[in-house]
Amino acid sequence: MDDARRYQLILDRDARYDGRFITGVLTTGIYCLPSCTARKPKRENVRFFETETEALAAGLRACKRCRPDLHYRGVDIDAACFESLQQRIHAEPAAFRSLADLAREAGVARSKLVALCREHGHCTPAELLRRAQLRQAAHALQARHDAVADIGYAAGFASEAVFHRQFLAHYAMTPAAYRSLGHSTSFTLRLPDGYEPGITLAYLGRDADGPAERRDGARVTKALLLKGQPVRLQFDLQPDAAQITVLDLPRPDAASLRQAQHIALRCLGLTQPMPTLRGAWATLAAARPGLRLPLSATVWEALLWAIVGQQVNLSFAATLRRRVIELAGQPAGDGMIAHPDIAAVAALDPAELCARQFSRSKAAYLIGTAQYLRDADWDIETLEHGSAPQALQRLQALHGIGPWTAQYTLLRGVGFADCVPVGDAGLTAALQRQHQLPERPDAKQTQALMARYAPYRSLATAHLWAGLKDAQP
Repeated sequence: MDDARRYQLILDRDARYDGRFITGVLTTGIYCLPSCTARKPKRENVRFFETETEALAAGLRACKRCRPDLHYRGVDIDAACFESLQQRIHAEPAAFRSLADLAREAGVARSKLVALCREHGHCTPAELLRRAQLRQAAHALQARHDAVADIGYAAGFASEAVFHRQFLAHYAMTPAAYRSLGHSTSFTLRLPDGYEPGITLAYLGRDADGPAERRDGARVTKALLLKGQPVRLQFDLQPDAAQITVLDLPRPDAASLRQAQHIALRCLGLTQPMPTLRGAWATLAAARPGLRLPLSATVWEALLWAIVGQQVNLSFAATLRRRVIELAGQPAGDGMIAHPDIAAVAALDPAELCARQFSRSKAAYLIGTAQYLRDADWDIETLEHGSAPQALQRLQALHGIGPWTAQYTLLRGVGFADCVPVGDAGLTAALQRQHQLPERPDAKQTQALMARYAPYRSLATAHLWAGLKDAQP
């Protein structure tokens, strides 16, 4: 291929030739992939290279837009672009005022930006920016004594009214109430109109004999760790609010109460966006339009549930989980035991689990996963701030973690909005019933049937699960 042909390919931004040659721009000192979206240099300022090594030897550096260095290392460039943009937004959310600003920072067209956010963040660009703005504002409310309005403006909100409205929608409490966290061991979360508590209460109290959860009517108590301290988190659900109380906390402090508030939002299903109820969604959600998808208290808790739940029914999975909590949890008062952290499970002896109904393989998967997470210093609680496909890939690289286990963890633990736990017995049974199929759908059919609910397939899964339970005698 001659240089004239190569130059035409870079003008065409032909991605098929990425990795086959490199464009060196002598005036800027950078090297690019043929598909780079940056403004194209004049022909006389271009030199072509067969390999990245040649470009580096010529004193050139990698383009920050098309990232040829990542391409040649086999890194997913779209994932790297999304995560880089997310880090930039989190560092300075007020610097971005529009979709155009975000696209410019990412170095992509607006349509590509929307696709990146959908695939990797399960959100829109506007949602990505809004979350970062609210996160910065929440931190400032606790760290500074500035006026609430000034904090909202500094985070990038156009007016005090918009800031109050969006903060309340995201955190279920006003900025002033959030600022006061730590002054007391209790706080109130406002529930959205039409909120249906039944599914949430059933999920939180699904193991009636579990030592880490206890349900009494509209009250649920969870034993867990706050900043390493075993406590009980009590939920009292009312028609329009949830009263949250931290029991057995020696002294209220802002850090512990912020963590409790975050856990409460997750457990009540208040962290994900809701779809517009039209088309296929209107039919699916007709029976329970206010249904939310409650999450586990932590990502680790969901991963543990998923591992013990592999290829067994829910009742036996609950029994196995109970054994782990009894062996590795810490007493949290009133006869309850806090769900164990990663380090505690990593320290277990597989023989102890095998003596308590675990198979050798399941004991090895659970303890091996905990040991890997401990030793690799991988904080899985931060997965929500990265790429969903990358998180899925990394989870599945762990021994004993298959597609269902990883997808369930992203859905119920991380809170990504567009997950499908392919192979889930409840989901396939619900789809078979909904579509009157002669047999349960396979993986390919499941994906096809769930496609109509994108980009909210996690919540769609919750609706299908709930519908299946309604149909049981």
